[in-house]
Amino acid sequence: MKKAIALVVSGILLTSCVSQKKYTELEELQQNTKNLLDSATVKLNSCNEEKEAALAQLATLTEQNQFLKANNQDLINNIGNLTTLSQKGAENLEMSLESMKEKDIKIQRMQDAVTKRDSVTLALVTSLKGVLGNLSDEDIEINVEKGVVYVSISDKLLFRSGSYTVTAKAREVLGKVAQVVNDKPELEFMVEGHTDNVPISIEGVQDNWDLSVRRATSVVRILEKDFGVAPARMTAAGRSYYAPVADNDTAANRAKNRRTRIVVLPKLDQFYDLIEQGMSAAQ
Repeated sequence: MKKAIALVVSGILLTSCVSQKKYTELEELQQNTKNLLDSATVKLNSCNEEKEAALAQLATLTEQNQFLKANNQDLINNIGNLTTLSQKGAENLEMSLESMKEKDIKIQRMQDAVTKRDSVTLALVTSLKGVLGNLSDEDIEINVEKGVVYVSISDKLLFRSGSYTVTAKAREVLGKVAQVVNDKPELEFMVEGHTDNVPISIEGVQDNWDLSVRRATSVVRILEKDFGVAPARMTAAGRSYYAPVADNDTAANRAKNRRTRIVVLPKLDQFYDLIEQGMSAAQ
């Protein structure tokens, strides 16, 4: 009996010993598994963080890429615009140069026309001084202002005091002037009568306006009837005392203002014809 009990007790003790070992092994296995799980969890969390960072970087790079694409397209558009502007600029520059060339040609033709006009004016002055050179400078004066020739004849040479009848000596002077203007049929001229500011009292003459016009008309009639100057080339005008060459404050100055002036008028149509002819020749 005692042996049986001992055997039972030994079996129980032996069985209890084996279970404890397995338990310990299982416990160690569980701990290892837990450690592995913890390690895997840490790595998984790290991977998730890296994934989130990578996704954030990807989003940033994607945004930058889109921005660069947009800028690249803008640059392409700007290059296209610059190319268009450059072409337009070149065309505008070419047009400007062409316009400047045309203007230079026009200016040159105008200068040529002015030179030719000045040559005609110089020839006219030379001719007038040639035929009238023996007269006193006080009686007759020839000058040029802005391309216009003026022949001023004193009152004492042309008329008696208060009269509009041309003197015999004045007829000789007018004949010489007619000789020059008849040699240049392309010219037109105007005869201007001028007085001083002293009121007149002459029978049949109303005032200084009337006297200045009558004196201009007398000169024109003599040039036409006695010397054959074409009337269509002449104009008679009276200026009274409103275009003085000196103040009417002394007898000498008033004598200067009493004068008849022949103004050689440039034909503007002929002047512009010269310009147009030059322009046509340049084309």
